[in-house]
Amino acid sequence: MTATPGSASAAQDDRVNSQVCVIIPAAGSGTRLGESIPKAFVDLHGRTILERCVDQVLDLDAHVVVVVPADLVGRARLLLPPHVEVVAGGAHRSTSVRAGLAAAGDAGIILVHDAARPLTPAGVFRRVIDAIRAGHRAVIPGIPVADTLKQIEQLDTDLARVTTTVDRDLLRAIQTPQGFTREALVAAHADDEGLATDDAGLAERIGIPVHVVEGHPMAMKITTPWDLRVIRQILDSGEVVT
Repeated sequence: MTATPGSASAAQDDRVNSQVCVIIPAAGSGTRLGESIPKAFVDLHGRTILERCVDQVLDLDAHVVVVVPADLVGRARLLLPPHVEVVAGGAHRSTSVRAGLAAAGDAGIILVHDAARPLTPAGVFRRVIDAIRAGHRAVIPGIPVADTLKQIEQLDTDLARVTTTVDRDLLRAIQTPQGFTREALVAAHADDEGLATDDAGLAERIGIPVHVVEGHPMAMKITTPWDLRVIRQILDSGEVVT
C-alpha cells in the first residue's frame, strides 16, 4: 500500500531514508607514508590511526562500516568496537567504497570518510549530514586555500611556465566525509573504472550537483611522514577539536 503524507507509514519511510552509514575505506597501503604496515594500522600515540578515526564518528547515530585489506579483517575487528562492521576491500579505493556500500544496510545517507583523517571533528560530519537531510544529493566539506595558486605549462621535468594566476577565493581544499544520498552514490559508482580518488568527482561526472559546507583544519589527511609528525604534535599539544 502506498503511504500517504502524514501517515505512520510515511513517517517510517522518512526515518529509514534519513538513516546514516559512515563508510571508512582503510584498505590502502599508504606507501608514501614510508611505513612497513598499511597506513590505517600505524601507531598514533598508543592507538592506530584507524581507531582514532573511528572514535570521531562513534557519537553519531550512524552505522559504521570499515573497509580493510582482506588479511587484516580479523585484526581490525579486535581493535574496533563490536558494533562497527568490518569488511574486506579491494585493490582500488572505489572497490572498497562499493564493498562498504554493500554493507550499508537500509541507510539512505552515505558518508565516505578517509581513515587517514583521524582528527576530523564531529561537527564536520554533522554539517554534511544536515545538508543531505536538507535535500542535497552530494555534499562535501572544504576549507579556503591559503596559498597563491598558479596554473602552469610543464616545459620539461625541471621547469614549468606560469600560464595564469587562479582566483583562490573561488577555490576550496576538499576534505572528507563526503556525503551522498544512497541513490546518488550508487549512480556515481555505476560506471567507475576503479581509478577514482574522490567520490564527489564521480558524482560531478554524471551531472549530480555537489554542494560544499565548511570543513575544518583539523581534518587534515595523513599522507607523508611530515603529515604524521604534525598530527602527533597536535596530539602532544592537547588541542584536538572534537
